[in-house]
Amino acid sequence: MVELVDLADFDFPVRLPQRATAEMCRFAAVVGQADGFVVVTPEYNRSFPASLKQAIDFAYDEWHAKPVGFVSYGHGSRGHHAIAALRVVFTELHTVTVRDEVAIDLMEARPGPATESAAAMLLDELVWWGEALRRARADKPYVS
Repeated sequence: MVELVDLADFDFPVRLPQRATAEMCRFAAVVGQADGFVVVTPEYNRSFPASLKQAIDFAYDEWHAKPVGFVSYGHGSRGHHAIAALRVVFTELHTVTVRDEVAIDLMEARPGPATESAAAMLLDELVWWGEALRRARADKPYVS
């Protein structure tokens, strides 16, 4: 099953509170229930937006031993800098980031066959890792 999780659907606090809010807990529960993720991000100042980092940080153990793929968009670099920065963050969260990615140049009229092929490859890798890691977590809980 595929579920769209839009950060705009969560009422996250502007500043980090002393205790997790209900919305932070709801987001962490969504992350905890998923077997894998495709993170879609713009490139902003050669990285990804602070709002995305904030949301990522609202979960921790829930990310462990799960695959993450990336779709980025931007001008010129197509968001590759954002993906490179996210790979470092998700490595620290004990995820497996899939090799292939989808990167879209906003100045192109519309994505073509190469983008569709990249998306198919990313999803195939994500499903493979998602199934493998789900079995692994069921056999033995992940310890970080």
